[in-house]
Amino acid sequence: MPLQEGFRGQRMASVPRPLVAEALRRPITGRLLVTDAGYYPDAADHRMQRPRGTPEVVLIVCASGMGWARVGSGTHRIGAWQALVIPRGVPHEYGADERDPWTIWWAHLMGSDVSKLIDCMEATTERPVVPVRGIGRAVALLDEIVTCVERDQSPVRLLGAAGTAWKLLTQISVDRLLPEPGDPLQRAMTYLAERLDATVKVPELARLVGVSPSHLSTLFRRATGGGVLAHHTALRMAKARQLLDTTGATVTEIAAEIGFDDAFYFSRVFRKHHGMSPSGFRRRHAGYQVTDVAFEV
Repeated sequence: MPLQEGFRGQRMASVPRPLVAEALRRPITGRLLVTDAGYYPDAADHRMQRPRGTPEVVLIVCASGMGWARVGSGTHRIGAWQALVIPRGVPHEYGADERDPWTIWWAHLMGSDVSKLIDCMEATTERPVVPVRGIGRAVALLDEIVTCVERDQSPVRLLGAAGTAWKLLTQISVDRLLPEPGDPLQRAMTYLAERLDATVKVPELARLVGVSPSHLSTLFRRATGGGVLAHHTALRMAKARQLLDTTGATVTEIAAEIGFDDAFYFSRVFRKHHGMSPSGFRRRHAGYQVTDVAFEV
């Protein structure tokens, strides 16, 4: 079934396929390329059916209203602040809700890295709908993509669209992983950031934010790749780097500032994280005369 076009204010741009083939042979656009992009406001009666799928990944971001999709064997509802991600080659059909038609921004994507970026978004054929927490930011990026492709399809414009698309996909992924204001993970992260000079016990922190220790650890692993204490240590090391870069404080003083009673132990932890001692880290910019070298371990 063909697309029912003619939405007032719509925008749509497509890269000629010979230019797509050329762009896919270039170093950057070969990794991520926007082949088509557009904007359909209040898209009443919008419907698309592709029984064989497409060679590209289809990304549709719903800014308002509602829509539906059949992807593979599943049926899904898509609402405002959500994105529909359809992998390449997967049969699909989608359209606007009859009562509350969606407003969408969309792009078709190709390139060697697209599948990896989609994996980061945790989008699959079975679960193709993902949240878009920062909808304003996502719409701004999609507007930039459409504008790039509308102007012309020169290599430099396609390169610009690729960079913006990369930012869009990674931003959606980051927003999925980082906590929302007020949820247990966000409260725990804030607590840790405000107590860099204190020892934190996971059971006490879990009780404070209202979850079990195991669940809190799971939340941290999903968001940061490590546990609660590993995140706290990373925050302390970030503060140590800042102090080394911006102050003349000794290693001993910096260790005390971030809660290490033993400067020798602090230096060992710092070296484990950075591959060099605190004094060596400071010397790399030659910004200070280093006299506190006793803890270079």
